[in-house]
Amino acid sequence: MLSVPEAFAQILRTVQPATPRSCSLFEATHGVLAEDAVSDVNIPPFDKALMDGFAVRSSDVPDGTGTLQIQEVIYAGSVPTRSLEAGQTSQIMTGAPLPEGADAVVQIEHCQINEAEQTVQIKTTPVAPGKNMLYRASVLEQGATVVKAGTFLRAQEIGALAETGSPQISVRRTPSVAILATGDELVPPEQKPEAGQIRNSNEVMLHSQILQADARPVPLGIARDVRSHLREKIQEGLKSDFLLLSGGVSAGELDLVPSELAAAGVKQVFHKVNLKPGKPLWFGILEQEGRAPCYIFGLPGNPVSSMVCFELFVRSALRQYLGFPDPMPQPVSARLTADFQSRGDRPTYQPARIDWSEGEATVTPLQSMGSADLHATVAANGIALFATGNQLYQSGLPIDTFLW
Repeated sequence: MLSVPEAFAQILRTVQPATPRSCSLFEATHGVLAEDAVSDVNIPPFDKALMDGFAVRSSDVPDGTGTLQIQEVIYAGSVPTRSLEAGQTSQIMTGAPLPEGADAVVQIEHCQINEAEQTVQIKTTPVAPGKNMLYRASVLEQGATVVKAGTFLRAQEIGALAETGSPQISVRRTPSVAILATGDELVPPEQKPEAGQIRNSNEVMLHSQILQADARPVPLGIARDVRSHLREKIQEGLKSDFLLLSGGVSAGELDLVPSELAAAGVKQVFHKVNLKPGKPLWFGILEQEGRAPCYIFGLPGNPVSSMVCFELFVRSALRQYLGFPDPMPQPVSARLTADFQSRGDRPTYQPARIDWSEGEATVTPLQSMGSADLHATVAANGIALFATGNQLYQSGLPIDTFLW
């Protein structure tokens, strides 16, 4: 049985980042950039006005007052035709380039124009160089890195890439993740369970977790504890980049998943991890000639176990596939809000509520009836890690937590 760090290491050694593909920025949202993107221009490309007003030489109005001669009007998208000499100014619009000689902008609200004399009277606070403007290349220099490889692409990254000359970029594609719940006891969520039955909560729960991990879920429904039916469903799931099976990986008589995966050519990487909940976790790979491998996780059937294993291990595998530089979950140190008694022979990942107060994280472990108690996770936004053994953790003690 592997330790949690050993399981992480096996997953990261096995899962290879997806082959990058070129796409337009319109197709790139929620992808992960595969190569550094650099700017082909300075940002801004010229000294730029941030306000509608008048471009001035700050030395002409150091105390914020003065009357200046208007040379021209400069609109966004146009180019100044006249430089400024002492006592001169040009009216300017937001986003327009400053004329040579100008080093500040006085906003229009503080200016009184005399149309007849083509002058403007300025009355404002003292004017220093750089007021209401951006200097050329002050945001970004040409050739500088705009977005680093391994960055998840949100709207702001997409916009920055468009601004800096990267209309086509190399991204790692979003993986497809098939979900297959197993067990004769399962019925769809819309059906009322009869004696001995339970609703299939894991499939929709994993569907949501996959979406939150920025991957593409492929629900396959329920596979019954019959080898022929399970085999058919597994073959369908192996067409995706990842296959998640829920249930059927323990040591029961009808836990058929490992043997059916082996029959399908899947190579087991590990089975069982030393943690609570989630000990029966199974992981393997199907290597296929002429196409990318499929990575398979056999998740425990109990819903809290399945949820925790996804957040720790499956999410890390998906991040590795997408090319994130730090795919593993990052701990957040938080102080306990109350005493907590830990029990057991395995490290425990307890559903918990993590909050922030005065800049410090606090954690409240939630009471749970065990790995079948999905209701206990409703108030959780993460898990708290407690080491092996019976130990009283006192209120105020810092422990590692992991946000969901």
